[in-house]
Amino acid sequence: MNIQYIKKMVRVLLPICVLAFCLSCSKWDEFKEYIDEGEITYVGKPDSVRILSGNERVKIRAILKPDPKISEVRVFWNDGKDSVGVPLDAAMKESRVFEYVLPMPEGIVSLALVTYDELGNRSVVVPVVGRSFGSRYQNGLNNRLIGNAVLNNGQAVIDWLEMDLSAGPFATEIKYKSTTGQEKVVRVPLASMQTIVTDIQETAKTVDYRTLFLPQSTSIDTFATTYRTIGLARDVTAQYLKNTAVPIETTQRSDRWGIPAHWQTNLAVRNFKDANGHYFGGVDYWFNGPFLAMEAGWSADNMASITNGKIYQQVNLPAGFYTFEMDIPDCTAGGEFYTVAAEGDGLPNGSDVGGALAFLKTNTVGTHKLSFTLAQSTTVSLGFVGTLPNKGAGDGTFWRITAVRLKQTLLVE
Repeated sequence: MNIQYIKKMVRVLLPICVLAFCLSCSKWDEFKEYIDEGEITYVGKPDSVRILSGNERVKIRAILKPDPKISEVRVFWNDGKDSVGVPLDAAMKESRVFEYVLPMPEGIVSLALVTYDELGNRSVVVPVVGRSFGSRYQNGLNNRLIGNAVLNNGQAVIDWLEMDLSAGPFATEIKYKSTTGQEKVVRVPLASMQTIVTDIQETAKTVDYRTLFLPQSTSIDTFATTYRTIGLARDVTAQYLKNTAVPIETTQRSDRWGIPAHWQTNLAVRNFKDANGHYFGGVDYWFNGPFLAMEAGWSADNMASITNGKIYQQVNLPAGFYTFEMDIPDCTAGGEFYTVAAEGDGLPNGSDVGGALAFLKTNTVGTHKLSFTLAQSTTVSLGFVGTLPNKGAGDGTFWRITAVRLKQTLLVE
């Protein structure tokens, strides 16, 4: 029985052993073939690969492995259909920093980097994705807005408005004629809210400015808006107006109330009657005055209601763009107070201010600005119209001004 068992096992195991031997011979032959052809040699791959965006171009930056065999970096794009080989110069080999600028249309950029040696051995592929910017980005850029630009005492003072940062603005450039007669450009950080130009020509009427952008903080190209020309406003208050700030001069006074010098006032404004039966109004000496004012009320038999009270000055102004400013420290909120610029002599009533050159309801505390344009030399009345009811002994309506200013921007052809 044992002999039969052994024969049976031989018949089973022999084919298996033959098959195993054949397979082992095959693998050995393959290995010998591999040895005969030589072992595959890889070159050190690029490391820390980055794409820096530009204007229809990108800069590729990578760190090279300390492999002396590396002789070239090849950049592939368009799914490998296009490529460019960049031989390493001595500086790249010494610094081991690879940099190359590649023209690319605006949009997402997908590249692959491979290093080679002189024998054609290569590294593994290193993919990298970035972006290029161009006309689409450029066309969406807006210039920074200016709140105020004034030329005063030989200095241009420009007040900037805040700007959205999402598009990458970082600075503004101002171009102007300096006192030497030469054109000068200064760069202002976006964080600056006011710029003072101290060497601008006294006769300057305008300055040019543009805003600079980096679409990404590492971008290699700066984008810019086109230059915009703005007129410089001049403070011409002293040239055209008189008696414009506290302490306001008066021609007549009775205790708290007075009549302002150089300002025209109508009878409605002069609503305080003194013991002699004389009327005063237009200037209030209380509360750190004297300042321009209208007030009614607090008394049942005095300080009568004011209906279309008017305080103004008449001036002859040349063609230009004007801003009439006033500072209101205190007033009855919501009252019928208007600041008006009207052509000719005198101001319209409150119900007719829509026909004036310009008007503004100024019934809140703060600095208010009224702007208007004159195409030619014009006689203009600048001032205030108010309707203030007398609410009896326990209440009143009032309005005060501490200063007015007139600024002129010459029209530029």
